[in-house]
Amino acid sequence: MLSRLLQWGQACMDNGPIAYEQRMLRVRDCVDQMPALSTTVTKVLEICNHPNTSPNDLNKIISLDPVLTSRVLKLINSAYYSLPDRIPTLTRAIIMLGMNTVKNLALSTAVLGAMQGRKSERVLRTDLFWAHSLGVGVTAKALAMKRNVLPAEREDYFVAGLLHDLGKIPLVECFADEYATVLRQSQERQIPLCRAEQEVFGFDHGCVGRMIAEKWKLSRTIVECLSFHHELEKAAPDVFALVAVIELANIYCNTHKIGAAGDTHPETSLLPQILQKLNLAPQVMTEIEKTVLEEVEKAKAFINLS
Repeated sequence: MLSRLLQWGQACMDNGPIAYEQRMLRVRDCVDQMPALSTTVTKVLEICNHPNTSPNDLNKIISLDPVLTSRVLKLINSAYYSLPDRIPTLTRAIIMLGMNTVKNLALSTAVLGAMQGRKSERVLRTDLFWAHSLGVGVTAKALAMKRNVLPAEREDYFVAGLLHDLGKIPLVECFADEYATVLRQSQERQIPLCRAEQEVFGFDHGCVGRMIAEKWKLSRTIVECLSFHHELEKAAPDVFALVAVIELANIYCNTHKIGAAGDTHPETSLLPQILQKLNLAPQVMTEIEKTVLEEVEKAKAFINLS
């Protein structure tokens, strides 16, 4: 895995200004060389997509992977859940967490592991980037609760928020110097980062995020979130609400400086429109503030396990 990550980083070295077509080819090559999801994670995603899957089916797969088994048990016994009694068995942990949460832990573990070893820390600080990603995930989950989303589906909001900015990583790795220009233009002209990306590269991190999600065969919902959280009008109607919640959470975290992923001037003018389409009152953003800050601290256990 380490050698493949090093090869990926080498393939993404910045060679100066180039044309749109060449940039796109380099990004595609960079994404193609990213490590694939493990067999265990792929099987977990596949089996969780079957409507008749049981916790025992999931147990059979995860029990063959000692690392993932350990992380599932650590999660259920962590501060994230604060249970009074320790849960000792994998089957019980899966039942109590729910298959959706276990699936998302497996996915987050794989994705964050694949993203380690970046060489462009000088452009986007890794700790602040993941703090922002974590904040968006937690905020999206809190907003899902306000919209009365079923508990079993709320973890999808968390993971979609956690992964929403993945497309920035290959862009930074491939074009570190130009991405520094993107950040500077966004700040100096006070424009959204995605607009500055479009002006410099001809495409943005949503386009690259889609490449990654499709390479890893992630769910259609995640693909839509990574692709269109800055272009809500392009999201499919049946997933529009989830994508809109991710963008709302993203604006909230950028505005409140929860972590940092380069977007210091988000499209706050869109807030009234997004809130209206989600049937949420404006004061909801104030109402969730305490919950978000508390959940960010708790959710660090989730991301540390990943």
